[in-house]
Amino acid sequence: MTTASVEQTIPGSAPDFDRCYRAVQARDARFDGQFFVTVRTTGIYCRPSCPAQTPRPHNVAFVLTAAAAQQQGYRACRRCAPDAVPGSSLWNVNADMSARAMRLIADGVVEREGVAGLAARLKYSPRHLNRILTDHLGAGPLALARAHRATNARVLIQCTSLPMSDVAFAAGFASIRQFNDTIRAVFGLTPTELRRLRNRRDRPRSDAASAPGTVALRLPFRSPYRWPWMRWFLSAHAAAGVETVVDDADAPLGWRFKRVIALPHGPAVAEIEPHDDHVGVVLTHLDMRDLGAAVNRVRRLLDLDADITAAEDALADDPTLRTPIEDAPGLRVPGSLDAAEMIIRTMLGQQVSLAAARHQIDRLVDALGQPLHDAGQTEGDLILKAFPTAAAIAADGRDVLRGPRRRIDAVIGVAEALAEGRVEPHVGVDASDLRAQLIELPGIGPWTADIVTMRVTGDPDVLLASDLVVARAAADLGLDLRDTHHWAPWRSYATVHLWRHRLAGAGEDV
Repeated sequence: MTTASVEQTIPGSAPDFDRCYRAVQARDARFDGQFFVTVRTTGIYCRPSCPAQTPRPHNVAFVLTAAAAQQQGYRACRRCAPDAVPGSSLWNVNADMSARAMRLIADGVVEREGVAGLAARLKYSPRHLNRILTDHLGAGPLALARAHRATNARVLIQCTSLPMSDVAFAAGFASIRQFNDTIRAVFGLTPTELRRLRNRRDRPRSDAASAPGTVALRLPFRSPYRWPWMRWFLSAHAAAGVETVVDDADAPLGWRFKRVIALPHGPAVAEIEPHDDHVGVVLTHLDMRDLGAAVNRVRRLLDLDADITAAEDALADDPTLRTPIEDAPGLRVPGSLDAAEMIIRTMLGQQVSLAAARHQIDRLVDALGQPLHDAGQTEGDLILKAFPTAAAIAADGRDVLRGPRRRIDAVIGVAEALAEGRVEPHVGVDASDLRAQLIELPGIGPWTADIVTMRVTGDPDVLLASDLVVARAAADLGLDLRDTHHWAPWRSYATVHLWRHRLAGAGEDV
């Protein structure tokens, strides 16, 4: 029996030993977060690009999650910090229950609702959920959530000056003792020792250190990243009062994005500053219990966990797509910060121009948006308002929206369904199930259902064939959108390349 076949008998092990080991030998950062390396002789686990000496094949195993490594008794490498990596693209590429569970765990569902709540969202019993996750990922939901809490705790320890007791409860631990024991087990250090290890870039800025509810972070991603495209998309769809793109000559790429985010324990503000190799994020007005959810949602909005090289290599095999991809490598699929908001905003964009849709959205925000603190409070040029809740739109949206009565009735009807829980869109729902739920709602057609599904679930294989811009780009390139099976599972990325190709032809800087 080969080494590879032995390793595949371990629950949660990576499927291809030889491919993983070659990535470790090359210290290939593209695989960071997609699997982890456990080293028997040292008792540590690392990211594939760890700069330490490459261990011998018979001393290593590869697992899909940090929790699986921790479950087997390994501690995190202090040199490469394996928890500070981009997330695995598997959780979006795969539609199975394990992938959907990981998306919900990353959003903090276990901390807020327990394993029973996670199981209910996935329509499984807790016992069956535990069995499947253990078989597929090498760890059950409690262990996976524990790894998530440990990462949140490390961020708070090293990026803030919060007292350790506050860190413990903000990260989701039930007691100080549980917090101390977990940090020692995962990192091999006490919380105080871990704080001493922080490097200069992790130290809180003086203003961040003194401001309650503030934390500054660095979010990694896999290069390349086409930032002009994301800047155009965020600016073109920005809702006045909720979000804005700010030109800033002092910023590394000349701009920043500020946005109010609705989170489980209250709204916060994210200021996002793109860099060539990471994203800087400053979160303010934050209930620290929402740190993990905030980070997860920003990552999903910017599609930071995409395996962009795999997607574009596969699509470039089609000669008709090769030129658009070579012109703009690193294009990402913009995600969603809130599923209900995404549905309402997309409905308001049906069969109207982008400017007309923004006008309606701005009216909703102005009339029904929730001020972050005192009404009228501003931060620079951003009015601090959260996007209106579905309940607020259902109750008062009819007095605010303008246009055909049929469309207004449809928006109000969907808002009522969301507010009453008759539709429960979230990152853990299967993409095909979400699309089917949406299509059943009056006023939602295939175009809306496909955009919402692509952006809420992160499904990489949604082709917006009915989108007018996509159809015109396909005509320009001589593409037949009825024959795109060979693009699977990356048709969402083909969609954004077609979008960008048409916009660039119209003179947009994307």
